[in-house]
Amino acid sequence: MINAAVLGSPIAHSLSPLLHAQAYQLLDIEGTYEAIEVRSGELASFLGSTDKNCLSLTMPLKEEALSLADSSSSLSQRISSGNTLTRADGKWFLTSTDVAGFEYSLKSQQIDALDTVMVLGAGATARAAVSYLSTVARKIHVVSRNAQREASMNKASDTPIDYLPWEPTSKINEVDLVVNTVPGDAASSFLSSINAPRGALFEVLYHPWPTELARTWANTDRLVVDGLELLIHQAISQMEIFSGVVLDRTFLHAHLRKAALKQLT
Repeated sequence: MINAAVLGSPIAHSLSPLLHAQAYQLLDIEGTYEAIEVRSGELASFLGSTDKNCLSLTMPLKEEALSLADSSSSLSQRISSGNTLTRADGKWFLTSTDVAGFEYSLKSQQIDALDTVMVLGAGATARAAVSYLSTVARKIHVVSRNAQREASMNKASDTPIDYLPWEPTSKINEVDLVVNTVPGDAASSFLSSINAPRGALFEVLYHPWPTELARTWANTDRLVVDGLELLIHQAISQMEIFSGVVLDRTFLHAHLRKAALKQLT
């Protein structure tokens, strides 16, 4: 039986319990899933005392988990983070479904074989994006506020990365895809740069929606992909890990997106 939870802080707003509960009901999977507030520095204590056997991780725990898991996948080591913990024989195994989340989200929009892309941010979500994008894009620009994160970002990428300072840049209009991974309204500083962009925007946020960046981009009549796509696709990949069953992604996605949108309205 799946005895699962999503951990992070803040966590009350999480849609993950809704998505997992809906999926378990649809698929007749026996399992429970709840949201539990776990702050930075508290994960070790939680892992040592919980009866859970499956865990989803969100901010600020994705990097912290890497040093606490008994073992981790090569993917988690590559992107220096993980969002999925499973326990077997008393040992915790860490991996990530965020990379798959980006892959399925973009492929479902027929976004593939890109020339140049731009990623805003350099945290765990940005590394997951770069890990996938570096397999399908010729050139990657990363706009970062923290040069100390460049080493871990380089480790996540199959191709050399061009780093840009955190300031408005006309390059935002020249790439095939922009991925915004920074929280809140931090990306609003790039609004003044947007002028007839040629590519799509993947905004990993989804609430409140639309963000200022998404609204401005949509007004140029270019494609905007919202963060619900990433949330749902990474969750489906987690469900496959938790249940050990290959799931009908198209069927699940349609039902889970409908449920999520209803919850958000």
